[in-house]
Amino acid sequence: MRNNFADEITQLAASDKRIVLLSGDIGNKLFDGFKAKAPDRFFNCGVAEANMMGMAAGLAMSGMRPVVYTIAPFTTTRVMEQIRVDVCYHDVPVVIVGVGSGLGYASLGATHHSCEDMAMLRSLPGMSVLAPADPLEVRGVLRAALRHSGPSYIRMGKKGEPNVHREIPDIGIGRGVVVRDGVDVCLLAVGVMLPAALEAADGLAKRGLTARVVSVVSVKPLDQALLREAFARFPVVASIEEHSLIGGYGAALAEWMADHGPVQARLLRFGTKDRFPHEAGETEYARERDGLSAHTIIERITQALPRREAGRAAGAS
Repeated sequence: MRNNFADEITQLAASDKRIVLLSGDIGNKLFDGFKAKAPDRFFNCGVAEANMMGMAAGLAMSGMRPVVYTIAPFTTTRVMEQIRVDVCYHDVPVVIVGVGSGLGYASLGATHHSCEDMAMLRSLPGMSVLAPADPLEVRGVLRAALRHSGPSYIRMGKKGEPNVHREIPDIGIGRGVVVRDGVDVCLLAVGVMLPAALEAADGLAKRGLTARVVSVVSVKPLDQALLREAFARFPVVASIEEHSLIGGYGAALAEWMADHGPVQARLLRFGTKDRFPHEAGETEYARERDGLSAHTIIERITQALPRREAGRAAGAS
């Protein structure tokens, strides 16, 4: 994802002289291309993220289009006051990018995890929260964020994420992307969890069940039309996110159901647990610990389906 981000912002900056890139002491080699083409519009702000966010707000107020980039917890948790007061209060078009979100830096421990970022940022007035699922979605999301007139947060993976799409999908703030259709269950995957959702859909297919798989993309604002259809059409809707169950996308769906109910579907939420890990491991280990692996998703969904669909799955297996 980060390589596609660097390439895309370099291309966009070549045609839009307002784009400014601010980095929090990360990605120096990654942005060599940007620095070569726009050396006066790249600023390494060091490990001074609060100052970096205030600087970005000032640039936005001056007519520039600043993009702030560093590791997710350091561009969100560490600078919440500046995001709230400098960026959101003034409703300025700062694009905040968090790389290695969720459990991307699982092996470095809780200081480098960001399983609270969406909860915090979606609570801020005017903030859009976006979660691209693959490198091509990163390009589309960055374009959409730079067209947007208000603040936005782009929650990216770390590196090595596979391409799900063959071309850049039509991305818009407030819209999801249907990747695969089905009739038995709807899987709403947030960002980097899309490949796991597709793997779960493949496993469900072996049990005779078909799943609609959606790349959520826009955590805030929600895709209202997509949700109305999903909760009316499917017996089970599952949110799958590398984020705390408290305050994340699944929580936003529960809020939506409370405001728009009654609905037909049962909501299943997959996310990280309400605890700090005190052991280290790679991302897949951390996902397994929190029930975010495809096999766990398959089992819980199969158990939650109404008797008719569950019986059909049992017969297929």
